[in-house]
Amino acid sequence: MTETFRLKNEEDTMALGRSIAEKLRAGDVLALRGDLGTGKTFLTRAIAQGLGVPSRISSPTFTIVQEHEGGRLPLYHFDVYRVSDEDELFEIGFYEYFKKGGVCVIEWADLIEDMLPEGTVFIDLARGEEENERICTVTW
Repeated sequence: MTETFRLKNEEDTMALGRSIAEKLRAGDVLALRGDLGTGKTFLTRAIAQGLGVPSRISSPTFTIVQEHEGGRLPLYHFDVYRVSDEDELFEIGFYEYFKKGGVCVIEWADLIEDMLPEGTVFIDLARGEEENERICTVTW
């Protein structure tokens, strides 16, 4: 199933993130795709809020993954933009995260699509016509 949302502002994005979070179960993987500045980290922050994660969400660009506990489900937030090869992900236990009983959110997932598990939810973000508008397509 594919749904498309026109997000006019940050409030719309927060509402969408909370709505997505309500549907998530342990083991779900969300693959975020979109150009720089389209709101991948902000949407992740909204999903974390919807899960009740108390910690501040920022981009894990240099650490690859940040673990966030304390919500309805743990959140494992990946940013694979700077990953150079599969070995780098293997070293951090990338595949084990899929089995840890939390939710994995992966920014720049288009760079590693062939490594994602079956059943991954793809979320595509693009700029809309207005300055702050985003078009978000979710494929469940």
